[in-house]
Amino acid sequence: MKILVTGGAGFIGSHASEYYAKKGHDIIAYDNLSREKLLKKDTHLSKYNWDYLDQFENITKIKADILDINLLKETAKDCDIIIHTAAQTAVTTSVVDPISDFHTNALGTFNVLEAARTAKNNPTVIYCSTNKVYGENVNSLSVIEDDKRYRFEKVKGVKEDLSIDHCEHTPYGCSKLTGDLYMQDYAKLYGIKTGIFRMSCIYGTRQFGFEDQGWLAWFAIATIMNRPINIFGDGKQVRDILFATDLIESYDAFIKSNKTEGIFNTGGGPNNTLSLLELLDMLEDMTGKRSQLLFYPWRPSDQKVYISDIDKIKDNLNWEPKITPKIGVQKLIEFVESNKTLF
Repeated sequence: MKILVTGGAGFIGSHASEYYAKKGHDIIAYDNLSREKLLKKDTHLSKYNWDYLDQFENITKIKADILDINLLKETAKDCDIIIHTAAQTAVTTSVVDPISDFHTNALGTFNVLEAARTAKNNPTVIYCSTNKVYGENVNSLSVIEDDKRYRFEKVKGVKEDLSIDHCEHTPYGCSKLTGDLYMQDYAKLYGIKTGIFRMSCIYGTRQFGFEDQGWLAWFAIATIMNRPINIFGDGKQVRDILFATDLIESYDAFIKSNKTEGIFNTGGGPNNTLSLLELLDMLEDMTGKRSQLLFYPWRPSDQKVYISDIDKIKDNLNWEPKITPKIGVQKLIEFVESNKTLF
């Protein structure tokens, strides 16, 4: 098969490219290498995953923008699968620069769908959506406060039928929801096989997290490199976490399924959760180090608890996470430890 991966230089995109390249497929990794510009981070790491893909002879790299719809259509015209990971990924960046956020996430996703609609092979499309499409409605679910974490009082996790309406989303949530809705509509209107994955906290090796994006990786990097960590809120906020390779296997399960469309809350689920404080304890146990912590007020629209109810994806795709937080965090630590010069 021929597979187009938008955002191929990114964390998830590079893992998807690697996964399918190792299975012998022809991959086009398509990326404009704009992470540094979008996130306003002067970093030499922005090309690490892009260069990492050079080891695979069956990966063709194209440096281009998904906003270039003509080139995107030309690139996608004979593809069998499009995995759309290209995005502006930071909530804080969307607040500071909502125009770039909209162009990349909303218009860029529309362009991907148009490329799929006009392609020869009616390609399957995978969309990296987000739990942020539910906005403030997640905070309408009652929570209980324990010593080091919050937990839902009456539900085990967020289901796909939680309302997306009548709440604050932040520009990031709005732009990703726009893409989410267009994906749903194109699936029904044009018959495009479309998998929408509303992802929780994805983490893993080759993730260059920082304070505003990729918090779990950032905590590991900061701990190992003896850097302070800012905590917004009290540190008891909880997320379900999912290792990158498990995520890609969920995409593959949809691609191989007989489902013509689907919306799936995708994360570690109730059995794979960590609060910020619990992660810090785990990192200390594994590394013998603990960063200096600085506490600040809660960020607007932050969720005290987000845990995906993954019953639907389990039942529909026969998929569930394999890598536990303890194993996954250890893998991340080993990556950082063996690549200290990068940080």
